[in-house]
Formats: sequence, C-alpha cells, structure tokens
Amino acid sequence: MENIIRRVGYNWATLALFMAFAMSIATQLYVANASDPSPLQDFCVEAHHFNSGAYVNGKYCKNEDAVTTNDFVFKGFDQPGDTNNTQGAKATLIDINKFAAVNTLGVSIARVDFGPYGLNTPHFHPLGSEIFAVLEGTLYAGFVTTKNKLYDTVLKKGDIIVFPQGLLHFQLNLDDTDAFAIATFGSQNPGRINIADGVFGTPILDEVLTKAFQVNEKAIEQLRAQFSTDNVSDDNPRKSILKLLSQVSR
Repeated sequence: MENIIRRVGYNWATLALFMAFAMSIATQLYVANASDPSPLQDFCVEAHHFNSGAYVNGKYCKNEDAVTTNDFVFKGFDQPGDTNNTQGAKATLIDINKFAAVNTLGVSIARVDFGPYGLNTPHFHPLGSEIFAVLEGTLYAGFVTTKNKLYDTVLKKGDIIVFPQGLLHFQLNLDDTDAFAIATFGSQNPGRINIADGVFGTPILDEVLTKAFQVNEKAIEQLRAQFSTDNVSDDNPRKSILKLLSQVSR
C-alpha cells in the first residue's frame, strides 16, 4: 500500500509539473499571437516588386542594399483630413498600406481630425490596441468591454486614453471648434470595422436586423438608406429569408 501511495503521489507530482509546463507554453504562445509577429531582422521595408527572395509577414522585403533613409520617412502627416462628411470627422491611418517601412515593426499611426461636434463613429480594430492622444479640443471618448461595460470620459488637450484591441470605441467633439488627435497602434495593420457601416451597409438579411434591434422592417430600411450599399450588386441582391429558403430548396 505504501508503495502504491508513493507511486500515485509521484504520478500526481509529474502530472502537476507537466500541466504547469504546458500552461507556461500556452501562455507564451497566446502572448506571441496576440500581436504582430516579432521581426527576425532589423527591418523589412516592403518592396513593390517581386524580385526579392525574402518574403516576410505577407510582404516582399526590399533588398537591404537598396534601402535608403527616405524609405523610413513619411511626409504629409501634417495635412488635416477632410471633415466635410456626415460624421464631421476624418481618421487618416498611416499603416503598412501607406508606409512600407513599418512592415514587421508592429506599429502604425493615425491622425484624427474633428469638425465642430464631429464624431469618430463607433468602431473597433481587430488586430491592434490603440493609444489616443488629444492635441487640440475637448472630446467625449469611451470603449465597451466584452461584458458590455462602458468606460467613458471627457478628454482635453494633453490627455491620453488607451483602447484595448478588438473593443468598440468612439470619440465625439464637444465643442463648436475643430479638434485634433493622434492615435498609435500596436500593429502595422490594425484594421478598422465601423459598426454602423458593417451592419447597415451590407446585405445582411432584414430578418436578422429586425430581430436583433427589435424594430420593424421600415426602421431597418430607413437606417440602410443612410449607409453605402456598394457591395449589393444585381448579382447579389439583398434577399428576404423566404427568397433565400426558396433558392436553397431548388
């Protein structure tokens, strides 16, 4: 019996050690995958041609001998965005698609311009967290967690707020004068999904939206009319659930 107890105790100790090791590895993998991959070289300036043998992070690297200081400089960030739109605000993102040098570096930046009472509409960045700094004006800003808890505040010049990756957030200019902010991201391509455009500017079935928002189809149609329907073509019209089912049954 004593031998059995010792053997069981040994097995449990071994299992506990193995579990601790496995959890440690899992944690490291989670952290590693929670942001852009770590670079394996000093830099990998994106090449706009395919004559390079190096292909890193989904982009071809420019030959290092051909890289110059100019590759690491972006000009024109001082130009304000056009706020003459329905929201009265404009976010101008400088990411891998506009600045080749940030490839593999895990960073990007945006300037956000607000007209009087302008709104940077509720949205989220699926691929990166954000640090948002107010340089001019007074803004109401906040984000919503996965538990539907709102963290909101009023930001003034010199204030900074962080928006965690993947969480819905927004900013509203509270003044009748222009406002200006800078946002930085922990990703070369943080992505952006506007909530209203994603819901009402796409051909989601009316039955989905009426049930989700507890309104009738007329209200949904009125909301849809405010947003782009460029992705609704003659070949892929928005269908009712009855039409969809009739096609499936054919």
